Amino acid sequence: MEISASQSTKIRIAMLVLFSMFLLRAFAQKQVQASQIMEDIREGKSISYSNATIIGELDFTYMAEKLPELPRKSKWWNGDGNTVEESIDVSISFVNCVFEDDVLAYIHEDQSGYTFVADFDREVTFSNCEFQRKAMFKYSDFDGRADFSGSKFQRETTFKYAEFDEMADFSNTYFDDDATFKYAQFDEGASFNAAIFEESWNIKYLKARGDFDISNLKVNDDIDAKYTKINGQSFTKYMLDSDN
Repeated sequence: MEISASQSTKIRIAMLVLFSMFLLRAFAQKQVQASQIMEDIREGKSISYSNATIIGELDFTYMAEKLPELPRKSKWWNGDGNTVEESIDVSISFVNCVFEDDVLAYIHEDQSGYTFVADFDREVTFSNCEFQRKAMFKYSDFDGRADFSGSKFQRETTFKYAEFDEMADFSNTYFDDDATFKYAQFDEGASFNAAIFEESWNIKYLKARGDFDISNLKVNDDIDAKYTKINGQSFTKYMLDSDN
């Protein structure tokens, strides 16, 4: 049986549509449960995801697991030893991922009085990711390279008191809400090249050594840089010297 030119064209179009649908499915973001990621970390598996949507709260502190085993505080408790630390000793990599819920490396639990903090012993990558809820990294120590380049932070974000032992990359990031880097410490430099802060950028008391790249930085509200030191210089003097 012969196939007419019009029928042949229709077949080709149908095949093209089917092939396009296959490609869309192949490259569509897969969904990953945060609980599975936490379980893999517990088992010592390195975490590496790209083009994925993370479902559920990703709690690097494991507060829900630890809290029931901690002693209750009496009304005479003086606050000593109230910080519970978790060491993440596997590499973490998320590229082009969406986090629908909170990403937590810091939680203060009001009722118990405990503070839960996660430290990262190896390299951490959150590149070109979207944080749709909170991103809390207060007090976190980053022993390896930290890469947050190209990521979008849609809600509350804090890196207050965070310490970065190696180069930290925040280039091309976007912060839709106030961003706090107060008391943060960068031992080997940091890049905020082309970073955009829609609200304020709090870097009060921040300390940095090495290259601190703020070229093409945009802050739409204000920068609180009181007592900030970049290679021993005030932030204002560092900006002036960088422009020369």
